Amino acid sequence: MPQLSIVIPVFNEEESLPELQQWISKVMDASGLSYELVYIDDGSTDGSWQVIQSLAGQGPCVKAARFFRNYGKSAALDIGFSRAAGEVVVTMDADLQDSPEEIPELYRMVREEGYDLVSGWKRKRYDPLSKTLPSRFFNRVTRLISGIRLHDFNCGLKAYSQKVVKNIHIYGEMHRYIPLIAKWNGFSKIGEKEVAHSPRKYGSTKFGLERFVHGFLDLISVSFVNRYRKNPMHFFGLLGTLSFVSGLAITVWLIYEKIRGLRLGIPVREITSQPLFFLALVALIVGVQLFLTGFLAEMMTSSNSKKSDYNIEEEINPQS
Repeated sequence: MPQLSIVIPVFNEEESLPELQQWISKVMDASGLSYELVYIDDGSTDGSWQVIQSLAGQGPCVKAARFFRNYGKSAALDIGFSRAAGEVVVTMDADLQDSPEEIPELYRMVREEGYDLVSGWKRKRYDPLSKTLPSRFFNRVTRLISGIRLHDFNCGLKAYSQKVVKNIHIYGEMHRYIPLIAKWNGFSKIGEKEVAHSPRKYGSTKFGLERFVHGFLDLISVSFVNRYRKNPMHFFGLLGTLSFVSGLAITVWLIYEKIRGLRLGIPVREITSQPLFFLALVALIVGVQLFLTGFLAEMMTSSNSKKSDYNIEEEINPQS
């Protein structure tokens, strides 16, 4: 078993890959750590896969997988985690903006200080304000919701103990919130290390402003899923019960007022002619629907998404 697995998602990075592997090899040889590289080609349309194939015969153990199409960074990391065999798993981007020089210290923090996860913090960033300002906002919101004191949840440079990567499942665009997912799966010792950030050398960024909209929606999604996926009735059942009881209370009150008016000879409007009656009716129907939704969700919790949802076109595995 190697001491380190370095998982690298790749999407149209053919120019940077040779330089990145050379840089990693130089750092790892100096540190004396045994390691493997795990490349996941996320449906690149350039020559990235051909470059990975040529790099597989050079230096360290190289594993790689290639998707038929672009699934996104979360899918690439999820498959990379399943292939990683190291005691510590480090993730980094392939664009040379993450420095391999940080890897030995990240490894040490996990192995010697007992961290489950160590996240990089790019305090000084070489990105435009259109990326840094929204990023600060979402990091602040995530800190408030999660209680995890990290400055940069979305930093691609992270280190994990093997038990973490083998016990979490990420999908959609949830890679931004891996520390949150790890914490809610019981891995609460989460640390942070300030890391260097380099200007992009080749190509252009693969992410636009829409990622911040997606990030906010993903934060809501991951918060809901991790809190209620095992007991969805606690959420839907509670809302359904409140809605049904509210509707029932309004209906009983309307009937009481009608009977009271008839006894006292006070003119009272017909129940069905009052807007409040229709509000009560809607609340009753919605309450029943929410309760049934919670019941069906409870029955479906055993049908979780599988790790084989991604179609792999080609793979390199020296151990197979």
